[in-house]
Amino acid sequence: MVNAIINDAKERMEKAGEALQRELQNIRAGRANVSILNRVEADYYGVMTPINQMAAIQIPEARVLLITPYDKSSLDAIEHAIYASDLGLTPSNDGSAIRLVIPQLTEERRKELAKEVKGQAENAKVAVRNIRRDAMDTLKKQQKASDITEDELRHLEEQVQKATDVATKNVDAIAKVKEEELLTI
Repeated sequence: MVNAIINDAKERMEKAGEALQRELQNIRAGRANVSILNRVEADYYGVMTPINQMAAIQIPEARVLLITPYDKSSLDAIEHAIYASDLGLTPSNDGSAIRLVIPQLTEERRKELAKEVKGQAENAKVAVRNIRRDAMDTLKKQQKASDITEDELRHLEEQVQKATDVATKNVDAIAKVKEEELLTI
């Protein structure tokens, strides 16, 4: 029972890091990245379908995404979905494929994005600390119910704290990698 509490806390802390990584993939770094289209959906025969399921997405150049639909009739729907999305990119339709040119970021915009990365990393750390608090509360309830001794409680609290430290370092590492990517010209 007690090990289940700690394992659950560790698992949830890892998921906080994974969620941060997914969120950071959506931040454009001035380079073409297929993941920026993950949340864009187009109307395909009346069903909203993710673009990455409707088309092959390639990176022919460092700042260009090439979207080639499997069904050529969906080309206009994909183009309209990109226009309607919050990407801020203008698609170029050549009749058989769509090209998305990722504009070069200014120094000011790079710094803004780096601040956004720090904010999202801090949110992930808050989530980790909340998970830690929940685990500690559960352990204290176990001790009050006389399921574990006070010495066991201290030992288990140390384990939870170690897991928290590991998760926090992981979040910092993820954020650092993304910041370096953003600030590299």
